[in-house]
Amino acid sequence: MTGKLNIQLTDEYILPTSGLPLIGALLERTFLHAQLSALSMEGLTDTAEISHGDTIASYIGLLAQGKNDFRWIESYRQDPFFQTALGLEHTPSEATLRQRMNQIARHDETLSILGKENVRFLQQLDSPITATSLSNGEERVTVDADHSPFDNSDTNKEGVSRTYKGVDGYNPGFAYMGQEGYVIHSELRNGKDHVQKGTPAFLHKALTSAQQVTGTSLLLRLDGGNDAAANREICEKLGVDYIIKRNLRQETPEAWLAIAEQQGTATEPREGKTMYTGKIQMRNSQGNSTWQVYQVVERTMTRDGQMLLVPEVTCDSYWVSMDLPVDETIELYHQHGTCEQFHSELKTDMDLERFPSGKFATNQMILILGCFVYNLLRSIGQEALKGDDMPVKKKVFRRRLKTVIDQMVMFAGKFVQHARQLYLKISKHNPWHHCFQRLYQQFQL
Repeated sequence: MTGKLNIQLTDEYILPTSGLPLIGALLERTFLHAQLSALSMEGLTDTAEISHGDTIASYIGLLAQGKNDFRWIESYRQDPFFQTALGLEHTPSEATLRQRMNQIARHDETLSILGKENVRFLQQLDSPITATSLSNGEERVTVDADHSPFDNSDTNKEGVSRTYKGVDGYNPGFAYMGQEGYVIHSELRNGKDHVQKGTPAFLHKALTSAQQVTGTSLLLRLDGGNDAAANREICEKLGVDYIIKRNLRQETPEAWLAIAEQQGTATEPREGKTMYTGKIQMRNSQGNSTWQVYQVVERTMTRDGQMLLVPEVTCDSYWVSMDLPVDETIELYHQHGTCEQFHSELKTDMDLERFPSGKFATNQMILILGCFVYNLLRSIGQEALKGDDMPVKKKVFRRRLKTVIDQMVMFAGKFVQHARQLYLKISKHNPWHHCFQRLYQQFQL
């Protein structure tokens, strides 16, 4: 039998979002607020009560909690802690937030400012972006470009149309950087757009931005939907290595099996399954050396022992700019699949899949802001792992954003104003208080 509780009200200011000062401290490292506030817009004067910077910072405060609907801002309009944590002069109402977001999104300079500040933030990370070590002794920082349909069914939003996943929505593109998966570039696209549409320009922006962040050589990885000569030419122009899954188009698996039987290395993982791997050196249109790595599998028996009347043949082939062992190349490409986790964190952990606006330009800006906040939360999670004050001792390389939001942003505290001083009181029984204090002091430097 549970004990009976007596519910009492208190004048003490107890809040559920004590981790927001971490977001505010990281925002202070950027020029985002100042640059957005300086934008001149028709119908808005420089003396407008709520600045553009306050508008965007307020929305960032919502995104950091996994909330993207404009209505959530009403919970914080009279919240002094929300303003203090994010460095706000004023907090907008829902109507003002919606209207101002639409106005800011239409400004010609907004997306450029957001992109540059995202790059600036990644340049200032306390920990370097983790590269992948290769068997030849070299290192590469991976850049994984991919698309992930956002389901916005049953809406009349601009740009919503049928995606290749069979749902109505958008088909945004993302470029993730390093083993941590920081977003270096993103772009909202109509749902019906083919994944290759606009990809060369997208890759040029993503790769040049990544080169500004790190001096380590890059390795681009792409799915078969982006098997196009134009993409490889961008990489060669920028001096970026690549592994791109080939779209076999008119090539048959049986033709590749004939090549593999003559030139490849055969292994038999189990009875009735033979795997051939190998590579063929090629020359591109500029005369530069490139490779086609292949993996052909012939099955004459199913896993449960059923004999097949006709052998089943499958083939995977890749464009590769580096002369690496075949098995290493294939494994490097398979690691590209981690993108699916990054997509999930954006869509589910941050609740970013269904956009709050009916206007394409506004949702495009929200996507880029969401990716920026994703990077803020990712950096908090990565820095938290560096200390020995973590209450969870499980050894992991990367913390999921949902864990960061739950443990480092959404925890209880008491906000106190006394003798012209501001205090955030955290329970000493909170197992994360040592980690939080360390990160807040670190980010304020």
